Amino acid sequence: MICFIVSASLSAVAAQLLSDYDNYLNTTITIIIGYIVYFGIFSSLFYWDNIERYRAMKSNLIKKELFALISSFGLGEIVYLGIRWPTLYYFLEIGIEPYLASIISEIIATACYMGSVTIFLRKTKTF
Repeated sequence: MICFIVSASLSAVAAQLLSDYDNYLNTTITIIIGYIVYFGIFSSLFYWDNIERYRAMKSNLIKKELFALISSFGLGEIVYLGIRWPTLYYFLEIGIEPYLASIISEIIATACYMGSVTIFLRKTKTF
């Protein structure tokens, strides 16, 4: 939740600051900034939260679990990007304020992302 709030907020600021650029550039740069912020925070928090757990696990179990996590998140990222870019671009094209367009498309894409990751993690019985 922390990652989402910070990433969405900074993406909205970036979208507004980039409002003078073409919509496709605004969309692309805004999403890149969101990715950098989200994964920077997520990686740090995930590491701190699981450091003791992974120290106690055997290396082959760690590899198996990390592979399942990366696969799930990778699939989720395809879903996220496949929704986020077109929705943000569309909202900018129809004249919605850039910060609002960014927030709305972030909410839509993140909801789809979370749903797809949850389904995939349950199917692979990772968690």
